[in-house]
Amino acid sequence: MTHPKKYTGSCLCGAVQYQIDGEIGPIIQCHCQKCRKANGTAFATNAPVVRSEFKFTQGEGVIKKYKSSEATERCFCGECGSPIMSIKEATPNFYRLRIGTLDTPIDHKPTQHIFVGSKAEWDVIYDDLPQCEGMAK
Repeated sequence: MTHPKKYTGSCLCGAVQYQIDGEIGPIIQCHCQKCRKANGTAFATNAPVVRSEFKFTQGEGVIKKYKSSEATERCFCGECGSPIMSIKEATPNFYRLRIGTLDTPIDHKPTQHIFVGSKAEWDVIYDDLPQCEGMAK
């Protein structure tokens, strides 16, 4: 009998903690301007998780939300500002988890880069992963 995976994660200050009772989807590195601005980095490293398999174990009331576009809401710790996830209207049954918030080690590796057409001019991609000019197909 196969047991489902269990992962835990938290924000920088520890006020927000969560648990995932299920699998983590493919890891994607997004280079769009909104992800760069929201994370303060060259790209955001995200993976889908099934919404019903995700739960806050601490600090759900500390979570702040920002609607960065008509279709995207970004969730972050209201204490330290760590980005936790985003919610897209097109995929309401999934959260786009910020992989850097995981506390549980994972074997997953990134599978592709998206929105490389709008990446920062100083950002150089050194790996051989597939690159999409816009959203992954």
